[in-house]
Amino acid sequence: MTSPISTRMHGDVLIVTSNNPPVNALGHAVREGLVKAIGQADADAAVKAVVIICEGQTFFAGADITEFGKPMQLPMLPSVVDIIENCTKPVVAAIHGTAFGGGLEVALASHYRVAVPSAKLGVPEVKLGLLPGAGGTQRLPRVAGVPKALEMAATGNPIGAKEAFQIGLVDRLIEGELLPHAVAYAEEVREVRPLPKSSARDEKLEEARANPGLFDMFRKANARKFKGFDAPEYNIRAIEAAVAKPYVEGVLDERRLFMELMTGTQARAQQYFFFAERKAAKIENVPEGTQPRAIRRVGVIGAGTMGGGISMNFLSAGIPVTIVEMAQEALDRGTGVMRKNYEASAAKGRITADQVEGAMGLLKPSLSLEDLADCDLIIEAVFENMDVKKEIFTKLDKIAGPGAILASNTSYLNIDEIAAVTSRPQDVVGLHFFSPANVMKLLEVVRGAKTAPDVLVTAMKIAKKIRKVAVVAGVCHGFIGNRMLMPRQVEAMKLLLEGATPQQIDKVHVEFGMPMGPFQMSDLAGVDIGWHRDPTRIENIRDALAAEGRWGQKKGAGFYDYDEKRTPSPSPRVAEIIEEFRQKTGTPQHAIDDQEIIERTLYTMVNEGAKILEEGMAQRASDIDVVWVYGYGWPVYRGGPMFWADTEGLAKIVAGLEKNGFEVSKLLRDKAEKGEKLSKD
Repeated sequence: MTSPISTRMHGDVLIVTSNNPPVNALGHAVREGLVKAIGQADADAAVKAVVIICEGQTFFAGADITEFGKPMQLPMLPSVVDIIENCTKPVVAAIHGTAFGGGLEVALASHYRVAVPSAKLGVPEVKLGLLPGAGGTQRLPRVAGVPKALEMAATGNPIGAKEAFQIGLVDRLIEGELLPHAVAYAEEVREVRPLPKSSARDEKLEEARANPGLFDMFRKANARKFKGFDAPEYNIRAIEAAVAKPYVEGVLDERRLFMELMTGTQARAQQYFFFAERKAAKIENVPEGTQPRAIRRVGVIGAGTMGGGISMNFLSAGIPVTIVEMAQEALDRGTGVMRKNYEASAAKGRITADQVEGAMGLLKPSLSLEDLADCDLIIEAVFENMDVKKEIFTKLDKIAGPGAILASNTSYLNIDEIAAVTSRPQDVVGLHFFSPANVMKLLEVVRGAKTAPDVLVTAMKIAKKIRKVAVVAGVCHGFIGNRMLMPRQVEAMKLLLEGATPQQIDKVHVEFGMPMGPFQMSDLAGVDIGWHRDPTRIENIRDALAAEGRWGQKKGAGFYDYDEKRTPSPSPRVAEIIEEFRQKTGTPQHAIDDQEIIERTLYTMVNEGAKILEEGMAQRASDIDVVWVYGYGWPVYRGGPMFWADTEGLAKIVAGLEKNGFEVSKLLRDKAEKGEKLSKD
């Protein structure tokens, strides 16, 4: 097999080129080729300097993910980078695209780094539950400084080449063609001795030693962001070792910490999720070679919170949008909120003022459905009422051009029933965006019984264009996410009647790693959502709260009382209402512990997820996990509900469900009895 690494001489500079598409991952053949190339440079007196460069779209963008979970082949990356650093000739890393993870570790081991201004440099291993394990936590603080190394390693966020140049991580920015400039730079430094080795540098560590409180300040500043995760703390400890110990001892600490993470559940969960996200894009039962339809203009019906947020996704991607409302006031209010959201992003420096105007310039507000005639995709985002939606789709059927895709943003309703009022059910699909739609990454693509394969392919492709993670769901009440949410909410309400408090139940969920518990979520979304609006009809606790105007945070009162800063506190009035319903229903009370809350609110979700799989409403277990991580804030370090169930033990889940009198999914029971896993497809 031809090596992905090739060498050639340019004068007295050895050019070492990697050609390992698509991202020049540091697989076994690349590592082996790099070692041979450095050996060649060391052995040949004619070589005075070395340039390491990559063909294609990027420098080494990290490890080869196809090697994950397999026995590693020698040479390992830590040895490779040491060999590069110990080369007797100066080595220049020429960076374009991304130098991520192991790629940045190769660059750090090189004696010099040059980069094009558009390049990005980073160590994203923390996002896979790991740390840079090839000397990255030891060399990066020595070159970039401890504060920046902490930020890059513990958050996994990259920096641009211009910033890297300012902090000394890049030695020269290259305007123009990278290779000739990199060779010219190598010629400039070929006689410089001693060779600047990153592992031997100390001046930036001295700055950190003079400020011993630096690490705890960083921990404190990021405590909320890092809560529940192991990897950020391990990255911090590894960089602490770089400051406190000589390099040779620091790398031993790095290796030990790396192995602890690598063998832990969190790294497995985060790596599982990395692959789950990529798998979600694959659609089953679609003919090979199915081509997507062209989407040149999008129509959105409804300029409320959802309609406006949905429109922003397309505008930000450069796709023109026609947005339709029934009344001018609602239209003006909706477009005004969109502009305000864009301007808020510009104020934070996320986009420019020109980008704000560019996006808003693509928006065509209208009061007439007829203006949607030239749209290739029309998304209905109105009130969650079947009759209203059917009326709109009946009208759209007559207005929309042939081949236009008609989508509903319904979060629960039957897509097939909506499609049936049109003469083109093959063009109808569900596109369930999550609120706020311009922020949340998840999109449930609901496949109707008659949805055409090219409609499905188009929906998945456009989702990627607007930077959403799309998951295919079947037609059932609530699809994947909301269907699994229902048993959790039902059981949480029952637990209140049986003796638990809202704060006790929410605390269990927050300690588990969820951003909020069921009652905090209800207060944030609005207790009145889906309420029948009749204050005289009080059939449950939620009806009683809604009838008293306790609609959640927006009213300063819901399941909790809120102050002007929206800080929640337990509500004596809610305790009274709960007690009234306990008396009224004669519900027996008992002491409820955290385990019972987990069994009745989380095990039931797993059970519902298994039923969804059983019925073919989700393509695979990992898709369910993607929905819950991106749509509901399930902690990624637990992998998602289906992965978590496997780590908890399916037999334990089944026993917990049976103990509480639930009907167990056949799939869940079968897998538990056979000792199989839900998350293994």
